Amino acid sequence: MIKSMTGFASLTRDDELATISVTVKAVNHRFLDLQLRVPGALAALETRIRSIAQSRIARGRLEINVTFQQRRTNGIEVELNEPFLDALKAALERARDRGYVDGPIATADLLRFPQALTIREKVEEASDDPSPVAARVEDAIASALDELDAMRVREGSYLRIDLDARRGRLGELFEQVAVASDQGMAQLQARLAERVRELRGDVLADESAIAQEIAKFVGRSDITEEVVRFRGHLEHWQSLTESSEPCGRKLDFLLQEMNREVNTVGSKAEGPAVSELVVSLKAELERMREQVQNVE
Repeated sequence: MIKSMTGFASLTRDDELATISVTVKAVNHRFLDLQLRVPGALAALETRIRSIAQSRIARGRLEINVTFQQRRTNGIEVELNEPFLDALKAALERARDRGYVDGPIATADLLRFPQALTIREKVEEASDDPSPVAARVEDAIASALDELDAMRVREGSYLRIDLDARRGRLGELFEQVAVASDQGMAQLQARLAERVRELRGDVLADESAIAQEIAKFVGRSDITEEVVRFRGHLEHWQSLTESSEPCGRKLDFLLQEMNREVNTVGSKAEGPAVSELVVSLKAELERMREQVQNVE
């Protein structure tokens, strides 16, 4: 499958536990180069994050940046001012004994004294335990990688259109080379046959030796094997791009093999049109090689 190595995705998840933001960016690279930036509180998740990324991305430089802000619902803390209440109780008892007040003290009475109670928000210590948000972080990263993958697939479809067109052009050029080589071979054989007829007039010429040399020369100029292999490479290219597996490195290797066949054909094939066609083939292969550097 042709999938681009470049892409970008960013998302933010906000719930009752935390606000989680994930940004992923992918660019070209020969192998998988994974760069993680996560808060210290999530350091324990790094191995899991790498595993998630490696299961989805085969090649490219991948940068994953995670930030999160954990939410806490603080409780209420009520503190009694016991020395004040003890003093108040003693004073009220004296007042009651002397007839100044009547009846017990009620809760509502305490609230009239701001010194009696201290009501404040309970402050909890920060926790480094990422377990309450770990699953949410992993889910956010997986979703961001899904978005990244969708973008890479979309970009890959454009690459495939271009590469398929160039593959077709490559096949056409090579078939033209095969035809030009056959024509050049026929012309070569005609010239050699004429030369043999001339040599037959030379009493010192060894006809069997001449025939052997001609056969060797013609054999060295035959590109049948190269034509068969090149056609096979084109078919292999097609099967690789239709597979669900990443194929960038395999396509790059296949282009190297095609280039070797073209070089061999250029050195063996006869005919005035062959050289020009070989130049066109090498130029097209180079354009395809540049494109394949973007394929996962």
